[in-house]
Amino acid sequence: MSKDKFRKAFALRICLIFTTLLIAVQIYMEFSSPQSSSFLGRQPNPDSHDVPDLSGDQGRRRSEGRGADQTDLSRDMVIKRQVSFVRRMKRDPVAMAAVGGTESPGKLADCCPLQHQYRKSQRWHIDLQPWASPNHSLKDEAKRFLDYITSPQISCGNALEKGVINNPWITGSSWLACLDGRYSLAQQIKRKQCRVYSLGLGSEDKQLEVSLAKAGCEVHCFNPSIKVPHVQEAKQLWHHRLSIDWRDPNPAIPPNKQHSNTKKLGAILNDFGHRKIDVLKADMESAEWKILENLVLENVIDKIGQLLFEVHLHWPGFEVSGDDSTVVRYWYSLLKELESSHFRLFHSHRDDSKPQVFLQKNLLNASSSYTLSWVNTKWRHQ
Repeated sequence: MSKDKFRKAFALRICLIFTTLLIAVQIYMEFSSPQSSSFLGRQPNPDSHDVPDLSGDQGRRRSEGRGADQTDLSRDMVIKRQVSFVRRMKRDPVAMAAVGGTESPGKLADCCPLQHQYRKSQRWHIDLQPWASPNHSLKDEAKRFLDYITSPQISCGNALEKGVINNPWITGSSWLACLDGRYSLAQQIKRKQCRVYSLGLGSEDKQLEVSLAKAGCEVHCFNPSIKVPHVQEAKQLWHHRLSIDWRDPNPAIPPNKQHSNTKKLGAILNDFGHRKIDVLKADMESAEWKILENLVLENVIDKIGQLLFEVHLHWPGFEVSGDDSTVVRYWYSLLKELESSHFRLFHSHRDDSKPQVFLQKNLLNASSSYTLSWVNTKWRHQ
């Protein structure tokens, strides 16, 4: 009997050992199989944001002896959907946030800002207004233009003239800055935070600049004829041997590489570290039309609070071409561009001391020179 019990116990041990070996082999085969990811709980999920490891799949495809059963085909389709989903999420951060992604659109923008998101389209020419009449006559164009520049669009309750606050409609002065409480210049003067740019060619009247400097404004006068690059005349008054470039605003030419002592206004603002100008005054002897055009096309016009310009009408002006009717239409269109940028005319002064001609013609009793003043009704100094 003892021998029988011994044989049974030995047989049972052999069975247990054999069973253990079979289980071990099965486990080994499960781990080494390409479908082991399902055993380990790593089955790809189409809603997951992790890119799957394709190395095992590629190795399986290279193996010629195994073939491609239905399970492999299904897994390939899942992987393709997963990769497509992840790529789409990377291109669309808003969609990433919508499905619960870890990166919000704001964080993605901080890391990798979207290109061209707020870039304004660059123009090389202004938009021309329709002709004043079907026959494109000079008289009709001139009448429309002269009516426009001699009809103030808003009233300015107070104006600064030679350091004294006056009513602009009583004084009749040529150079006036608006100190109406609806706009910010008066507040900036009180805070001693106003900034003035004055563009000229040498012999212009500078009384307004001196008055603004005495009132506490930071005044910069630009004149290419002075002997030194920079000179300080008074505590708040500087002169610079620079001129604002009035040439065609060709976007192919870098703004900092124009001509000696000549720069675009945007380049000067960058060089000086200035963001905005409270008052821009200009007496440029017929270069004012192209300067105005550059301000519009450079997108610098919205950095200016008030524009005080002397315009000359005895000839077209530098680099302004076309017949007389075309020139006047261009002048009018340029002033309408200012209006579309929220500038409103508050003062117009006719200079009767200058020749009374309009494009070398005695037309509509016009003067060859007018001083025009605009205020940006949407402008706020920051």
